[in-house]
Amino acid sequence: MLERFIDRYVDTENPGEPRFEALVRTLIDGLPEPGDVDALAELRRDDPAVEAFSIYLRAVDHYGAIITVTEEGDLVRGLELDDRFDEPELLDQAATLMAALKQEFGAAGGLAGVELPPPQSASEWADDALVMLRDGRV
Repeated sequence: MLERFIDRYVDTENPGEPRFEALVRTLIDGLPEPGDVDALAELRRDDPAVEAFSIYLRAVDHYGAIITVTEEGDLVRGLELDDRFDEPELLDQAATLMAALKQEFGAAGGLAGVELPPPQSASEWADDALVMLRDGRV
C-alpha cells in the first residue's frame, strides 16, 4: 500500500528529499543499499526514537506528502493542505480528504491539525494538543 500511495500522491520525478530513494529501496523493494538504513535514521524526529521517522516529500496535487513509520512499526500516510489564505472551508476539505485516504488505504484512523506533525507512536496519536479533526482509532 505504500507503493500505491507514492505512485498516486508523491512527485516521484522531483520528491524534494534526497533520502526518498533509500526509503523506496528499504520499505518497498526490501533491498536496502549500504547506508540506506542510516539515511532513514537521520529522519528521526528526536533522540529517543528507535524506529520512528517521517519523510516529507513533494506531492503531485497537494502541498506535500508525508510518510511515517511509527515506533510500533505502523505506517502513517498523510497529505498537507496549504492554508496560506486562512480559508474557513479548509477544515471541511481536510475532513473529506482524510475520509478518502482512510477508505483508499484501509486506515484505522486519521487526524488533522495546523502544523501537526504525524504521530510517531501510539502515545503521540493519543495526544490531542494540536488535533483539530480525529476520525477512528489505532
